[in-house]
Amino acid sequence: MPERTTTRRRQLGAMMRKLRARKGMTLEEAGKLVGVSKATVSRYETQAGPVKWLIIDALCRGYGATEAERTAIVGLAKDAKQQGWWSSFADSIPESMNLLLTLEDEAVQESHFACVYVPGLLQTRAYSTALQKANEVPLEPGEIERLVDIRMKRQEILNRPKPPRLWAILDESVIRRVVGSPDIMKEQLGRLLEANESPHTTLQVLPFAKGAHAAALGSFVIIGGAEPGLDVVYVDFHTGSLFLEKDEELDRYRLAFEYLRAQALDMEASSAMIHRARKEL
Repeated sequence: MPERTTTRRRQLGAMMRKLRARKGMTLEEAGKLVGVSKATVSRYETQAGPVKWLIIDALCRGYGATEAERTAIVGLAKDAKQQGWWSSFADSIPESMNLLLTLEDEAVQESHFACVYVPGLLQTRAYSTALQKANEVPLEPGEIERLVDIRMKRQEILNRPKPPRLWAILDESVIRRVVGSPDIMKEQLGRLLEANESPHTTLQVLPFAKGAHAAALGSFVIIGGAEPGLDVVYVDFHTGSLFLEKDEELDRYRLAFEYLRAQALDMEASSAMIHRARKEL
């Protein structure tokens, strides 16, 4: 199997395209700037092939990138061949999941809106297992366990010395929908209550009483890098996943999240609603 190098390379290429476009330079002009060919600059902006971080550094300086942008992008270039912990979970991880895990592994903040199920980073093992068992295509027990293991491993980023800042807004249907069994749901709601006590996590519930809201976009995650220019929106559909990185796309989802934050209950009222839902099970 070919080595997985398209994850960081995808993000690196996107950032290099953005910087050049912001500067208003052609591929040829950029190449002349640092003494490489037009073809080399083009290749650096794609998802394939090796890169030399010194050239990336020179291009960043020529494009007028901020110090924070340059540091983050050069870091991506230096680690372009690095594989994450998830590479040990066998070859069948879809490329979209591979990219999500890479971005999440390097995130400094994540903003989630969930309108169906509890976000993966906050799921209990039993809840996650019940979701996998509900798949319309029956999975073998070993495959279910493997997928749940990956989800549980993902959650370790929340236990780092400097964990990402997690902000999750849950539609009320998320806490009302019984997944697995009442006991499994009680445990899951207890996990959410614990999470809302963490200094690195903010959890809000968007109640039914609010009626129509800004989330016609469905569930989504804004994965934040060390610099706003490294942000990516992840949208998970039933039939696949999308990664959105254009400025207008990011702006749309950021605005939607701000509206949702304003419409949702505050942390204290959200925890009270989760308590009530748990008591009613």
